[in-house]
Amino acid sequence: MNENSSGGDGKMAAEDHYYAGVDHFGEGRLDEALAEYNAALSLDPKFADALHGLAQAYYAREDFDNAIASARRILEIDPDDVLAWTTISRSYQRKGMVPEAEDAAGKARVLGWKQQLKASASKP
Repeated sequence: MNENSSGGDGKMAAEDHYYAGVDHFGEGRLDEALAEYNAALSLDPKFADALHGLAQAYYAREDFDNAIASARRILEIDPDDVLAWTTISRSYQRKGMVPEAEDAAGKARVLGWKQQLKASASKP
């Protein structure tokens, strides 16, 4: 049984809610997607994929403050998450907060470079 399993008590596993959220998001049903991502997070508050889904659904709804807040929750778990910084940058840009957007984009860019260097250093 994985950490997102429901334990057989009839509740959907966090991963099931996440995948239902992905399906809703893909069909443009943003409110339903948000509900599923939040259900996944109620079962596993550190489920990074569900947090990413939540941030992207808020962004698609043009709810940039909640997109930023969701991305910041990801950074509490993994401060080096490039996608979270990118989501923050895009959200600030859409809010017209250019200096903040550029700062977040710079962090994403540097982290991306570091990840590339680490990956290339580990190749034989």
